[in-house]
Amino acid sequence: MSTRAQQATNRLKKSVHELWRDGNGWILVSISLGWFLSIGVRLVYPAIAPFFRTEFELTLGTTGFLLTVLWGAYAIGHIPGGVVGDRFGEGRILVISSILAAATVLAVATAVNVWMLFAATITFGLATALFGPMRFTVFTDIYEHRAGSAVGITMAAGSAGNVVLPIVATAIATYLTWRYSFLLFAPFFLLVAIALWRTVPARTSTGARAVEELSSRTIARIWEGISHGVIPTVVLIQICFSFMFQGFTGFYPTYLIDVKGVSPTSAATLFGLFFAMSFLIQPLAGAMMDRIGSRPTLIGILGVSAIGLWLLPFVDGLFLLVAVTVVLSILSGCAVVTQTYIADELPADMKGTGLGTVKAGWMLIGATSPLIIGALGDSGYFAESFLLLAAVGTIGLVITVTRL
Repeated sequence: MSTRAQQATNRLKKSVHELWRDGNGWILVSISLGWFLSIGVRLVYPAIAPFFRTEFELTLGTTGFLLTVLWGAYAIGHIPGGVVGDRFGEGRILVISSILAAATVLAVATAVNVWMLFAATITFGLATALFGPMRFTVFTDIYEHRAGSAVGITMAAGSAGNVVLPIVATAIATYLTWRYSFLLFAPFFLLVAIALWRTVPARTSTGARAVEELSSRTIARIWEGISHGVIPTVVLIQICFSFMFQGFTGFYPTYLIDVKGVSPTSAATLFGLFFAMSFLIQPLAGAMMDRIGSRPTLIGILGVSAIGLWLLPFVDGLFLLVAVTVVLSILSGCAVVTQTYIADELPADMKGTGLGTVKAGWMLIGATSPLIIGALGDSGYFAESFLLLAAVGTIGLVITVTRL
């Protein structure tokens, strides 16, 4: 074995040891499984959207609004999610999130009209929002030097969920009914709740002190925590990413079917390919952040993914669509860098509250993307709407190069 290969092997062994020691490895596994389901089921929505449109007679605009309320509820839920995590403990909130998610997917599966579908979708978004900021807080608490790697691994697990669950859900919807897809997820959420309860400490941080101050100067305290250094710049970059990601993932399967003439099965497979590649990209992004820093990693991620979005409307044929999908998968590495950086820079006594607050802000803005894309689609500009996502990505790249 060459010296360079030996060094790489030694670094890998050291990283694995630091991630697994003191029982922290089981925490990483259980949270990763929770994120596998939490983000994976949310990304089932775009894959099932054509079936929703058929059964409930939804337009592209209404479909986009459904995705907007899903991500909007998920965004809004981050603020109370962060606060209650700081107050009652990160581990407890992760367990509660998984139990509530099990109940709400049952509600989605039994929706009999549009209003019930929207109501169940909102409650599912709120339930899974409790999971969002807590995983970053836990990892930055228990991993002093490997938080980026831990977050990358967890997000890769989410990408695995995004690969497997939409394809499985689409197959079930095609040969049976989409309702069985959501019924399938409930027992798995309950199993994850048990795993989290057994492995994650009730509290990993000192966040209770921040909550004690909420009655006197909540806004000032939160603003103090999130406005120092380059956190505002990183938040701007994350807003661009969130808008791109939610617009792209919200309508990519429908875009492939309606604009590119791809079959629903092939569209779900390409959608799965995006996340399959993300499974590789996200741990690599976390490792690159730990090794070379946030700025060069973000420049590479945003630069390549923006090029892919500019090319997408002009690409036809399955082979070229596969190639562009692989390029676009690099986009998924952005959140590993930005969110880990923000969580690490926030004051130790308010990481959950601070991250929950800023995350709610950028996700609310990003959640408007599916609604805008759907409205453009109903106006006859569905193909051109993806160029808007490319322009937003280019803005994020410019901010990274000039201000970070």
